[in-house]
Amino acid sequence: MIFETIVTTAARDGRPHIAPMGVRFEDDLAILAPFRPSTTLDNILATRGAVINFTTDVRIFAGCVTGTKRDWPTVPTSRIESVRLDGSLAHMELRLDEVRDDEQRPVLRMKCVHRETHAPFPGFNRAQSAVVEGAILVSRLFMLPPEKVDNEIAYLQIAIDKTAGDAERTAWNWIKEAIARHRSDPVKPQ
Repeated sequence: MIFETIVTTAARDGRPHIAPMGVRFEDDLAILAPFRPSTTLDNILATRGAVINFTTDVRIFAGCVTGTKRDWPTVPTSRIESVRLDGSLAHMELRLDEVRDDEQRPVLRMKCVHRETHAPFPGFNRAQSAVVEGAILVSRLFMLPPEKVDNEIAYLQIAIDKTAGDAERTAWNWIKEAIARHRSDPVKPQ
């Protein structure tokens, strides 16, 4: 099972990096598999640390993937030299245990060294799930046919129309704008 999360890392100089990423769990390990090139991968290999953030603020997923907003407030972590999202519901601090190198997508097996809960999880509404799915579509625009994207966006729009609040509508607009930008200049990276 893959869980959609926000992974935060810090460069050696402390500069934070925030990225949506699917994470798997096996036994007591978190498994991350970022595609190359990846600032997240570079930071983990340099510092041996990463943080999994659990949040219902889907603007972070959409903002990072679309390039609309990548700077979200962070605070220092407790046990590793890194940062976590300020306002996350919970976070897990990870230490690199093993790297299974691959030219395209290395697998990072990471041990949890600390976890904290900061706020209760209120549950997702359908619009939040739709935004996460929309953000995943945006991350794959370079490889998906336009018809598939249009069909999925049309279906996800139903959940936005029925259940979105202001944050979800903002994130959804970023997704739609990113798709339009991609179609007007598909060579330019998002």
